[in-house]
Amino acid sequence: MQLVVENLSVSYGNIKALHGISFSVEQGEIVTIIGANGAGKSTTLRAISRMIPSQPGSKIEFMGESILKYNTDKVVSKLGISHVPEGRMIFGNLTVTENLTLACFARKDSEGIARDKKWVFDLFPRLDERRDQLAGTLSGGEQQMLAVGRAYVSGRKIMILDEPSMGLAPLLMLDMFDALKEINRQGTTILLVEQNARLALKFAQRGYVLEHGELILEGVADQLLDDPEVKKAYLGA
Repeated sequence: MQLVVENLSVSYGNIKALHGISFSVEQGEIVTIIGANGAGKSTTLRAISRMIPSQPGSKIEFMGESILKYNTDKVVSKLGISHVPEGRMIFGNLTVTENLTLACFARKDSEGIARDKKWVFDLFPRLDERRDQLAGTLSGGEQQMLAVGRAYVSGRKIMILDEPSMGLAPLLMLDMFDALKEINRQGTTILLVEQNARLALKFAQRGYVLEHGELILEGVADQLLDDPEVKKAYLGA
């Protein structure tokens, strides 16, 4: 397994957000976690990225090594876990190219950096057209492309994404997931949380259902799409 999470618990003060959840992601997989607002999806990703602390007894391992001994910046630079957060969090006062360059701060392979930047511009031609434009002036869809591109050039082995479809028009949403499929074909493992359960389960190979901080279902994505309880609760059927 590339990523293993066991007994992950997270609290915000006296409020317990995650109740000892366990799941795994194999190398090369696309795995999704679905659930309603407030289920704990974003909290799960933030805990993996070490943006928030987990409680004693929690275990998070990547390639057999504990993530919990690393600070957030080392999770990216040492382990190769890149996080595309909800809200994108790009640097609006920097250009598209500068945002991508900054994401490569820990890399020393100049040829590889140049190759990855070119690949991002080929994947997202609209970013190529706007490479010298301030990121804060981009449309929402373009900013999401930049956030994904920035994660790609960081030297990622696994990319975790928080609500990549949020705020996107339907056609842009489909384009974004096509781009993520291509990133996965290039060898990057993908874990995403997504409120658009139907889209996420059509995109992923496996899925987990998170409810009130607990994982209540897991399985092959196609099976979850056909599960009556999932249909009733998350697919509008």
